[in-house]
Amino acid sequence: MRIFHLSAECYPIAKVGGLADVVGALPKYQNLAGLQAAVVMPYYNRKFVQENEFDTVFQASTLLGTRRLYFEILKEKTDKLGFELYLVKIPGLLDREEVYQYPDETEQFIAFQIAFLDWISYSQQSPDLIHCHDHHSGLVPFLLYHSKLYTRLSHIPTVLTIHNGQYHGSFGWDKLSYLPEIDLTKTGLLDWGGAINPLASAVKCCWRYTTVSPSYLTELSISSNGLEYLFYMERAKGVGIINGIDTEIWDPKKDPMIPHKFSIKQITKGKQADKEALCARFGFSPDKPLISFIGRLVLEKGADLLAAAMEESFNEHPGQFNFLILGAGEKETEQELLELRDFYSEQCNVFIGYDESLAHLIYAGSDFLLMPSRVEPCGLNQLYALRYGTLPIVRSTGGLRDSVIDFGEEGGYGIRFHNASVEDICTSVTRALNLFQNTKHLQFLQKLMMALDFSWDRSAKEYYELYKSLNPTI
Repeated sequence: MRIFHLSAECYPIAKVGGLADVVGALPKYQNLAGLQAAVVMPYYNRKFVQENEFDTVFQASTLLGTRRLYFEILKEKTDKLGFELYLVKIPGLLDREEVYQYPDETEQFIAFQIAFLDWISYSQQSPDLIHCHDHHSGLVPFLLYHSKLYTRLSHIPTVLTIHNGQYHGSFGWDKLSYLPEIDLTKTGLLDWGGAINPLASAVKCCWRYTTVSPSYLTELSISSNGLEYLFYMERAKGVGIINGIDTEIWDPKKDPMIPHKFSIKQITKGKQADKEALCARFGFSPDKPLISFIGRLVLEKGADLLAAAMEESFNEHPGQFNFLILGAGEKETEQELLELRDFYSEQCNVFIGYDESLAHLIYAGSDFLLMPSRVEPCGLNQLYALRYGTLPIVRSTGGLRDSVIDFGEEGGYGIRFHNASVEDICTSVTRALNLFQNTKHLQFLQKLMMALDFSWDRSAKEYYELYKSLNPTI
């Protein structure tokens, strides 16, 4: 079965968030299961592209309104990522360094989608399924089924995966001319709220859509930045499949980014050695509990609550634990955390930015990982933490609810709280500190966490069953 995954991000080519991790892993595991999955994404002038060799497999031109665009499709030569990787390069439009936040972002992603469809149409390809990821490829289902240019491809099933329903990619009707010739009687399938809304269009036109956790499927009809009624109406098309993690990359037994490797059998000794290395780097005592936060410092992640919650917890438990932050985002939040660090310099440290190696060490060396998210469609950080025996402290939302069971419940192994509030965070910190004092119980939970299966093997099987329901010939 030939599958194309369309995405704006894919690790390690270009990563902004969890979308990249999913698209960089799912196709690999699908190929291991016997499918033929490939990734198509925009060309970015970044390290991976600069350091690897590509073949030009197709060249043509297309129209974006009245603008003639020349494009080429580049294929990575060796399939070193475990799948075929194709990049869409358009000089002056899709050949830049950054992924998002250009003033002509709408034009970028429309051109990306048109170039992809032109390529498979002109080259007489007939994939068995096209899998779109988020709004950046959300116009593809509409164009496949309602543009005369792609009539030959209109039988192909499409699946949409929603990684974050807060972002729609909407733009005005004045840019309708950017699309190729379409059936104008079907423009209602593009519309939501008086604008062209790629995410809404994809939900309406795709054969099935998935969310990255079962709970997030329900939450979209409650909170999706204006698309709540649409998700309520289209609920029957939705399937919740929780993300997996790449257990080849995230494996404490052979992780090259941590100084001390460990398995379940050596977890106590291994984690302590990594904790000592981490604490030495940031000036902490390794004898105290270490709570960490990794992520974007934005409202969505609850990062605005961190400074106040930690100040209150430091005052309630003076000198009893340490707190480490790795992330970047809103400048006001960054400043609050830097001030917290300066005032509680022996207990708190902050790394503004992102460092992949440091992230691995934090997962390995921390005792607890805090995720007070307001919105978390799936969340991968808690899955990485579980893999490294680090107990997640999470708000009960989206994929956090689906993947973390409170240790107070039967079979539980984490800490869950209900509200994105300073009070609930502080209560959870107190629970974590009390648990830390019960060494035997904590060690039992660490081993339990490491034995859990959140690999892509499991999730890839669920996608296979979904594909098969849409195309029985698979």
